[in-house]
Amino acid sequence: MTYLRNCWYMAAWSDEIEKGGMFARTILDEPVVLFRNNEGEINALLDRCPHRFAPFSKGKVDDGVISCGYHGLSFDGGGQCVHNPHGAVLKNMKVKSYPVIEAYRSIWIWMGDPEAADRDLLQDLGFLETAPDTAFSKGYLHGQANYQLYVDNILDLTHADFLHADTLGSGAWTRARAKVTETDDSVSVNRECPNEIPSPLQRSFRNLKEGERIDSWNNVDWHAPAIMVLHGGNVPVGALRDGSINTMTTLNTHIMTPETERTTHYFFATTRDFMTDDTDFNNGFAETRNRIFSTEDEPMIHAQQERMGDKDLWDLDPLLLRIDEGAVRVRRKLARMIEAENK
Repeated sequence: MTYLRNCWYMAAWSDEIEKGGMFARTILDEPVVLFRNNEGEINALLDRCPHRFAPFSKGKVDDGVISCGYHGLSFDGGGQCVHNPHGAVLKNMKVKSYPVIEAYRSIWIWMGDPEAADRDLLQDLGFLETAPDTAFSKGYLHGQANYQLYVDNILDLTHADFLHADTLGSGAWTRARAKVTETDDSVSVNRECPNEIPSPLQRSFRNLKEGERIDSWNNVDWHAPAIMVLHGGNVPVGALRDGSINTMTTLNTHIMTPETERTTHYFFATTRDFMTDDTDFNNGFAETRNRIFSTEDEPMIHAQQERMGDKDLWDLDPLLLRIDEGAVRVRRKLARMIEAENK
């Protein structure tokens, strides 16, 4: 499969790798080993020793150097061999290394031309860093489908009215007409739902009686290749969105990193501006969200992939509806970006 390569992909949550530890993950069909030195700085190498091709992740990390567990050759974070127990260290004893940075509680890897790696090209997700721990939660799913199917799922929130009817759905997203806008490097899908039926979770959060309504909204911003930020909220009907006690808003991020053509690393996180000091609420909120993703979204998208088999979406000539506008624009934009990069 062809991927966009000159961009930052999320490789892991920061706390997945301890000082002096290592972590193996396949990204864009390439086996990668991530490891920290004694100062906590992160490095990334191709997880394949150039000698007999054993994975470094079966070896060990010591003093910022990773050693193959098969024959003991050791390499630094730049991919240069620094110890050969069987003879001299030669200049050609190298392994591919990848630019990596750590930001927003996450580790990011550049899978393309190392000379093109630019920290400023990383999407700003500063709200993840500034959120208090009592109003922040995160998670990971090993998705059994192509990453673009997960992107499609987030860009069309009308699925919540059917797939998540007992938690997130009320029919409001289906009744609202989405407004889709586009820039050179982003696509946004905005839904406004005035005077609408609240979802079961919204009713619970606000302690609403049967028949009471709210004004709600949700905006999804997509950034290449597969980073999405969702800003949603609600207020009592007719109230101002002024950040007062009447306003309940959440910020969510959904980040999809391709593992292979048919598997995906799915990272997600949430913060909010209400009940921010309530640890029990935070834990319950995270548990509900994780259950929804793992028992509803993931099985459905996996089944979708199974029905599609190895065919691309466009090869199957999908019936396109108005609700697909955001996802279609994103797919076409990403395809143009990949084509331009390959040229």
